[in-house]
Amino acid sequence: MTDTSSIPGGRSFEELDVLSTEELRERAFTLARERRDVRFFWSVLRHLPNADEAAALDGAPNSVGPTVDEAVALWREMTGHGYEESAPLLRAAFIDYLMKH
Repeated sequence: MTDTSSIPGGRSFEELDVLSTEELRERAFTLARERRDVRFFWSVLRHLPNADEAAALDGAPNSVGPTVDEAVALWREMTGHGYEESAPLLRAAFIDYLMKH
């Protein structure tokens, strides 16, 4: 078994990699919502094929503009939970976020 005590999120890559992309998304989005991490949502949205719609939005914490709920709504609109060719990049982003936080 992998020692996860030194990993900030307490989860190893191996533990997360066996999960489906949708399960990873749910866990990462839940954590990001709890942390109010708008920047994470915008970084993930940029991996999507339709990312041009999100390109003009600024995820800076002090900016007036998008909220976490707006980011989630945009995600749902852009994906319909179909990850297409973006799946490997999104999986990596979700796993990285969960391991770091």
